Amino acid sequence: MNNAETVFEAARRLQQVGTPYALVSVIKALAPASARPGDKAIVTADGDFHGWVGGGCAQPAVVRTVRQALADGRARLIRIAPTADGHERDLGDVLEFGMACHSGGTLELFIDPVLPRAQLVVIGASSVAASLTQLAPRVGFAVTLIAHEADAAHYPDAQRVIASDDAVSVAAQVAPGAWVVVATQGRRDVQALRLALALNARQVSFVASARKAQVLKASLVAAGADAGAVAAIVAPAGYPMAATTPEEIALSVLAAVVSQRRGPSAAVSSPCGMAESLTEPLTEPTPVAAGVTTAATPSTASGSGASIEALAATAVSAIVPSPSAASAAPLANCCGGAVVEAPSQPAAKPSCCGG
Repeated sequence: MNNAETVFEAARRLQQVGTPYALVSVIKALAPASARPGDKAIVTADGDFHGWVGGGCAQPAVVRTVRQALADGRARLIRIAPTADGHERDLGDVLEFGMACHSGGTLELFIDPVLPRAQLVVIGASSVAASLTQLAPRVGFAVTLIAHEADAAHYPDAQRVIASDDAVSVAAQVAPGAWVVVATQGRRDVQALRLALALNARQVSFVASARKAQVLKASLVAAGADAGAVAAIVAPAGYPMAATTPEEIALSVLAAVVSQRRGPSAAVSSPCGMAESLTEPLTEPTPVAAGVTTAATPSTASGSGASIEALAATAVSAIVPSPSAASAAPLANCCGGAVVEAPSQPAAKPSCCGG
């Protein structure tokens, strides 16, 4: 098996199990060096190498940079050159590592992170839930739909459909760190919220009015749920916009999830959605379940640059009114209530659910 076959086979195995990795390619080699331009390797955060990009002197710098790239989703160019002091210098377009090995030689390598798709868990069998399973894959999410007695044929865009909302059995089937949206809309609400709290999610959002959410949160705490985890549930879910149909409500909810995932570092340079910086922050929101440690999760990518999800986030920002703009027009209650007028100077950001 040659270098390319080794690399592509390793990439296939890692993608099947959802393990993030980086594709490391030699783009320049000055003798004496054991690697040649075009040599490649798949490297994981644990330091596993599949392929060849140079000997043991180069590997520590490669592993360190791979870990940084997997943490923030940004590709990097590094140079490994012989020096006596073993320095590390950021030269702007390239990160230079000094190598104290006697073998000499210089390598330049491109490190490109490849990350699993972000996981969105939708709980409920409502029309909003169905719309979320249709929209979310188109902006980079792998969707799991969970609902009591759910029929997988009704959710063809979902990666998985789990036909039970039992917290004990379902929690073992969902990996920690997913984004969770409860969209039951009156059917098995409390059961769904209990399940959401058991999933060790990055964030739980609840499609409901502020008043309904307050009542159900209080009942969860009274029943013994962790007060901090319950308080962290985002409700009403979604961006403030005049959403009335299930599809529009799903768009509002999904836009809010994307915005939270991208964070404030997603800068937009033009109204056309061309982004200057669309990388996620190094850290994610604190998990809603107590005692859960969340690693930094970068953007979904099959290479460098902005993903379709990031571009969708910037596009949504162009069509979703800001709170100040929203104050000039009535906001529809996305949870089925009457249209209400937003105050001219709201004390808090209005919600599409009327909260």
